[in-house]
Amino acid sequence: MSRSRQPPLVTGISPNEGISWTKVTIRGENLGTGPTDLIGLTICGHNCLLTAEWMSASKIVCRVGQAKNDKGDIIVTTKSGGRGTSTVSFKLLKPERIGILDQSAVWVDEMNYYDMRTDRNKGIPPLSLRPANPLGIEIEKSKFPQKDLEKLFHGMSGDFTSENFSAAWYLIENHSTTSFDQLKMAVSNLKKQANKKNEGSLAYVKGGLSTFFEAQDALSAIHQKLEADGTEKVEGSMTQKLENVLNRASNTADTLFQEVLGRKDKADSTRNALNVLQRFKFLFNLPLNIERNIQKGDYDVVINDYEKAKSLFGKTEVQVFKKYYAEVETRIEDLRELLLDKLLETPSTLHDQKRYIRYLSDLHADGDPSWQCIGAQHKWILQLMHSCKESYVKDLKGNATPMMELENDLRPSALAHLSQTASLKRASSFQSARDDTWRYKAPHRVAFVEKLTKLVLSQLPNFWKLWISYVNGSLFSETAEKSGQMERSKNARQRQHDFKKMIQEVMYSLVKLIRGALLPFSLKEGELRQYGGWEMKSELSGQWLTHVIQTVRLTYESLTALEIPNDLLQNIQDLILDLRVRCIMITLQHTAEDIKRLAEKEDWIVDNEGLTSLPSQFEQCIVHSLQSLRGVLECKPGEASVFQQPKTQEEVCHLSISIMQVFIYCLEQLSTKPDGDIDTTHLSVDVSSPDLFGSIHEDLSLSSEQRLLIVLSNCCYLERHTFLNIAEHFEKHNFQGIEKITQVSMTSLKELDQRLFENYIELKADPIVGSLEPGIYAGYFDWKDCLTPTGVRNYLKEALVNIIAVHAEVFTISKELVPRVLSKIVEAVSEELSRLMQCVSSFSKNGALQARLEICALRDTVAVYLTPESKLLEELLNKFKSRMHLQLTCFQASASPMLKT
Repeated sequence: MSRSRQPPLVTGISPNEGISWTKVTIRGENLGTGPTDLIGLTICGHNCLLTAEWMSASKIVCRVGQAKNDKGDIIVTTKSGGRGTSTVSFKLLKPERIGILDQSAVWVDEMNYYDMRTDRNKGIPPLSLRPANPLGIEIEKSKFPQKDLEKLFHGMSGDFTSENFSAAWYLIENHSTTSFDQLKMAVSNLKKQANKKNEGSLAYVKGGLSTFFEAQDALSAIHQKLEADGTEKVEGSMTQKLENVLNRASNTADTLFQEVLGRKDKADSTRNALNVLQRFKFLFNLPLNIERNIQKGDYDVVINDYEKAKSLFGKTEVQVFKKYYAEVETRIEDLRELLLDKLLETPSTLHDQKRYIRYLSDLHADGDPSWQCIGAQHKWILQLMHSCKESYVKDLKGNATPMMELENDLRPSALAHLSQTASLKRASSFQSARDDTWRYKAPHRVAFVEKLTKLVLSQLPNFWKLWISYVNGSLFSETAEKSGQMERSKNARQRQHDFKKMIQEVMYSLVKLIRGALLPFSLKEGELRQYGGWEMKSELSGQWLTHVIQTVRLTYESLTALEIPNDLLQNIQDLILDLRVRCIMITLQHTAEDIKRLAEKEDWIVDNEGLTSLPSQFEQCIVHSLQSLRGVLECKPGEASVFQQPKTQEEVCHLSISIMQVFIYCLEQLSTKPDGDIDTTHLSVDVSSPDLFGSIHEDLSLSSEQRLLIVLSNCCYLERHTFLNIAEHFEKHNFQGIEKITQVSMTSLKELDQRLFENYIELKADPIVGSLEPGIYAGYFDWKDCLTPTGVRNYLKEALVNIIAVHAEVFTISKELVPRVLSKIVEAVSEELSRLMQCVSSFSKNGALQARLEICALRDTVAVYLTPESKLLEELLNKFKSRMHLQLTCFQASASPMLKT
């Protein structure tokens, strides 16, 4: 699939070097369309997406992590553009060594300094007395690169406590910009410190000089005495005396200084205890600090303190430390339980869930909290869906009128959630201007589908993103990257099947709940008890079903935008197809009902073409119905045609034929409605309008023959125009079986037309035909004995006048019907006259002449409306005359008078 945007390009980074966790600003082009479009950010090979903050398509702010490479590119990856490139690089500096007494945001290991000092010189003062600035002047840190100093002084160090201390390194690093006068002052400070040490040693010697001289005089006297006596006896006695003296001196000294020495030991022990308390007050105060920080919600501080205590006292053998560390572990365990409870609380935001998972990850909680959170979220979504259904069903049963006012909430609420994804912009076309439809009240079931889809779209994106974060390991902290958390992330591959079942269950419940509300006949009996329960007092109209289909389609688009696999969304596609089929069926059924009521709207007002408004209303009704189904019949991406199933084709074809036949039946009812049978029960409050009363008045003034003519005229128009136009509309909307619909409809219409025509001819021709025989024999007329003809008799004139009246009546309604009607009436009159003439046994000469006169008068009068048989006779006669023209010329002279008669 080709991408719609150019790949990202990084053109600048500020600053372009720094230590780990330095905040940098990345600038470039095509850096993403939004926070959700940014899916990758690496600096020097390290993933920095966790700290990334998308500002715009040309700016991203983040913090540099603990990269492995000293210098590297900045690579940005987006969904819309893919993996990008970089024209600049970032240089990662090694952090400076932090002194013990320097302020720092990280924990400094003091044991190294302590051990190093005690191993080297036991006489150095305590750590707290060590000078941080041996020169005694202001330190001015240089910007000289650390790596260059390491190369320049290989194997040396700038730390004055190190055995490999280099004074030049120290001066370059701390006093490269110090003035010469300041350096001279530093030299004098060093001399003063050296003099103080020397003076301290001399003072110690001076204080013991008197004791030293006394001991020296005593030893000199003993030596002289031994030289004078020169015997072993004296030596032995003197030695014994000396020992006694020393013992008495020692006892006396002990007696004199026992109290002082005891107080000194007690003070030393107290001092040592205070030093221990002071030195390890962090551990002793940690349990209380943990409780306080938990109450404040400062879990990051608690975790940092716990990691620090664990590194220092996790393996201690000192009983006091063990006791306090055990208290720390107890409180940390309580914190784990607290965080786990907060993690499993619902509802909860994705940000809070990730935060609690990282806390538990840093605290090395047992089990897999992230998977527990996914399971809890899954149960919560299902619970919300079923609770939504129960609340609407309960509200429907509790209200006398099962309707809800959705003036502000009915419009597709799915758009509010789709705006969080890229697909929402595609669905915004549905927000057209509100028409009068939305002023009505919506059924509970429609409101339920709106609420249910809104609920799913508000919960499922976070649920899906939580799973994606679980799979790619971004739920866990960076410090746990190489710990057991990576093992947990590997377990995500094994749990893909379980998560797929969760998504399937959510989609299954969504589809079944909608089916239970709108398509209960598609569920089994057991499923109806779980997902149904609605009181189906009335069927939803096609308009509401169309709105529901649009809502479900928007839901499907939103879920597709989350990149949920299509096989998990197949149930929704099947639901949309069933809803579309149901909407078509309901719409066609309602259309048939609307057409059935068209007969009540017939006003019998005829236009110049002999038509009423009924055919036009019929066509408009069907066109409006098909237009309302346009969105339902159109196939969105991934959808199948509603006519793919033969069963659906057959049902739609049957309903379409029913619609046509219903209208034909309405025409038949109108043609046979008695004059006084005016049904006004269907009229609404608008019955008081003058137009309606005028229509009723005109309706009452029409005769049954006139109604027949009007309906016949409408039938002719339907056959020539309306039915063909409707077939084109069906074909335009991809209906199947159009030929069958047209053929059956035309057949039914022609049958109705023929029946009505025969009824009208019977009504008009019978009286005329019936008057011929009495008129011929009026006055005891006899063909055998009659006077010389003086003209056409009155019975034939009366018949012609009646035919003229029929012509006037038909012409008033429809000019096109005149030839058809008069031809049939003339045929009936001619046949009756022919029958009557055939019944005459014999004619006299005058009778034959009279009969021929009347027959020729009738023929010449109605010659225009002769039947095809009569016209055939004329054609054959003319053909005979034409072929035998030469032979017949011999009869012209003598036969001319005869031909004129």
